Amino acid sequence: MGFLAKIGTGFRKTSDFFRDGWMELKKVRWPGRKELTSFTIVVLVVVTLITIFFAIIDLLISQVLNLILG
Repeated sequence: MGFLAKIGTGFRKTSDFFRDGWMELKKVRWPGRKELTSFTIVVLVVVTLITIFFAIIDLLISQVLNLILG
């Protein structure tokens, strides 16, 4: 297979990839405004709780290390 034929095959594969990707995106059921708002609130609450959890763990570990190292 010649060089130009390989390039042509590569372009066809690339265009097939993007066409297939576009077809799959058309099948997606996108969330509405109400769902998106509730999902965003859930994410923010979970991130806040995890941040508080790790802050407490960090504080406890630093206190224990201060007691050990004096």
